[in-house]
Amino acid sequence: MLKNRKKKDEVYALGQYISMSPNKARRVIDQIRGRSYDETLMILELMPYRACYPIFKLIYSAAANASHNKGFNKADLIISKAEVNKGTTRKKLKPRARGRSYLIKRPTCHIRVVLKDISYYEEYERFLKNLPKNEQKILERERFLLENYPLL
Repeated sequence: MLKNRKKKDEVYALGQYISMSPNKARRVIDQIRGRSYDETLMILELMPYRACYPIFKLIYSAAANASHNKGFNKADLIISKAEVNKGTTRKKLKPRARGRSYLIKRPTCHIRVVLKDISYYEEYERFLKNLPKNEQKILERERFLLENYPLL
């Protein structure tokens, strides 16, 4: 099993036991994955779903972690990963007629948002442009192999 390695250009925030269905949260998360931080905040403010508020708070928290802990600029952040997992189901009993009870299930979900700083990649692209052509090709080939075959 591979260990989850921390990367120097990523920051995350995790929200657990959020009281909503994972499918409803996933509908919003799918809209923001891969977008910039500023664009994401605008989208979440204007979307009419109840799931937007906790996701908005998570993304805001992840950006605060990025600026405080690692000194990243919020303008350079993008949402690289966003996933919603099913949490535990809270069960409540509601009294019904003739002394019977009716089970009410309240689903919960866990949301994880990972922000990536893209300023590293812009510096890397500038570095590549200053290299000779043959060295550029070698580095591009190595990067391709690392991205597509990480275990080699």
